[in-house]
Amino acid sequence: MEQLLIIHLENRNMKRILLFVTFTSAILFSSCIGPEGLPGDPGVNILGQVFEVTMDFNPSNNFGQLVTFPSNIEVYESDVVLVYILSDVIPDGSGGSIDVWSQLPQTFFPAQGTLLYTFDHTYIDAQIFLDANFDLTLLGSEFTNDQIFRIAIVPAEYGTANLTMQDLLLGLELNPGEIQTLD
Repeated sequence: MEQLLIIHLENRNMKRILLFVTFTSAILFSSCIGPEGLPGDPGVNILGQVFEVTMDFNPSNNFGQLVTFPSNIEVYESDVVLVYILSDVIPDGSGGSIDVWSQLPQTFFPAQGTLLYTFDHTYIDAQIFLDANFDLTLLGSEFTNDQIFRIAIVPAEYGTANLTMQDLLLGLELNPGEIQTLD
């Protein structure tokens, strides 16, 4: 009988100890908060930056224009630059409108031939220009005047991996011997 009483008391004590450890752990972990950063520190901006420009294309600018990035947008050589042209404005159904953007390069087929809106860029600026298989002075004003472009700067870093196809397949847990190629 004495042995049963000792086992019962030990179980009771173990239950109390377990309850105490559980309760203490719950309080300890629920009160922990990670660092929030320095007061007033806005953190790292990982969002892209966007701005818009309106331009005319004509013989005096050789049907192209250089757009210098605004000084408040920090651009690194590894960042991605995307350019869009406003291709349409459609109603939103509630009396407003929605802009429709098309990514450059963008090809059009006016009566004269093939027209291409395209661009190139550095980390300082972007040059937007027209290219065609005909004389650009023959273009109508709908292609040359008041063209609106949206330029997006997307933060990026250079990749450090120099992977082979074998490395990629192994990383995807594919057996390179099981992949069929088109011969």
